Amino acid sequence: MSRNVPRHVAIIMDGNGRWARKRFLPRTAGHKKGVDVVRRVIESCVSHGVEALTLFAFSSENWRRPKEEVSTLMELFFHALRRETVRLKKNGIRLRIIGDREAFPEKLRQRMNKAEQDTAGGDKMLLQVAANYGGRADILNACKKLAARAAAGEIDPDEIQQADLAAELWTAGVPEPDLFIRTGGETRISNFLLWQLAYTELYFTDKLWPEFNDDELARAFDSFASRERRFGMTSEQVAENA
Repeated sequence: MSRNVPRHVAIIMDGNGRWARKRFLPRTAGHKKGVDVVRRVIESCVSHGVEALTLFAFSSENWRRPKEEVSTLMELFFHALRRETVRLKKNGIRLRIIGDREAFPEKLRQRMNKAEQDTAGGDKMLLQVAANYGGRADILNACKKLAARAAAGEIDPDEIQQADLAAELWTAGVPEPDLFIRTGGETRISNFLLWQLAYTELYFTDKLWPEFNDDELARAFDSFASRERRFGMTSEQVAENA
């Protein structure tokens, strides 16, 4: 893999509803179109040598959307998991679903578990799908786990390090994202991977998610490759370490 290609890419797939509205279609048509784009982006990331891809599929705030739209999203998620698991396994992609699953219907939770089990041997790329995910909830849950361990005498609160908290997040064991992409023209991270994005390069595009393609992904990668990532160091130190 080229050093200019991010190891881990995180994406907020925004704009499905607006794409549909521009075409006088129901918002759900945009979500269905968006699933096709997900497949192409996964394939493109694998071909570029990306090691991990995290997609924000459904936030903890998305339950506030119209009931019909939420129901359609649940059905889309279920059928996409059933349809795509074989493809993921065949292409060596390991699926990991992050977020709080308890609010999902039982049949969907079972489908999630089966998809993860069926693709567990994948070694080409890790695909993380954030579902009913919120960055604040992720951090809060990690803090509660650490607090419970401290209360049980397993750890000394004064000795807790950043790595200890990171190990309790839903993304535990996965390198932090190098590149964050958001489609749809909005320039915020919307409670996505708040801890993990601390040093991530941010890339925003006006393209709506159903319009996002290989060329747009290449532009994001080119932007990433043109940046100097210093992590608090000077340019001279970065050059020396390189």
